[in-house]
Amino acid sequence: MTIPERLTPQQALICSMLLMAAASGHVDDAELAQMTRLVQDLPAFAELPPEEVARSTEACLPLLEDSDGLDRAFDLIREALPPRLRETAYLLACEVAAADGDVGQEELEMLQQLRIGLELDRLIAGAIERAARARYQVI
Repeated sequence: MTIPERLTPQQALICSMLLMAAASGHVDDAELAQMTRLVQDLPAFAELPPEEVARSTEACLPLLEDSDGLDRAFDLIREALPPRLRETAYLLACEVAAADGDVGQEELEMLQQLRIGLELDRLIAGAIERAARARYQVI
């Protein structure tokens, strides 16, 4: 597989979720289920044909295997998205991180790298993280 030269906005959003899901070294069922729900439910993916999800995932996979893949992934995501959708990419990553109920150190580090890579303001990122955490609280 070759690293793509550019991503579509939807591919960039999917890539941000996949990077987060893979941060722990494997993608678990809760993360996959959350990614599927987000793609099915969010307006950003409304016009996305179902077969494009697989293509988007395939476009991102080589980035996970390359030694400079993370830096390249952040560049591609940032280039594909205007600032307001970079916040959406970060939110989607937070949603995937929270999906299994346990955000580990690898995921926290990935969120920090993603925030920096997407050039998001620290306060905005903190608000997004807090909203995702609040959403997944249990009684």
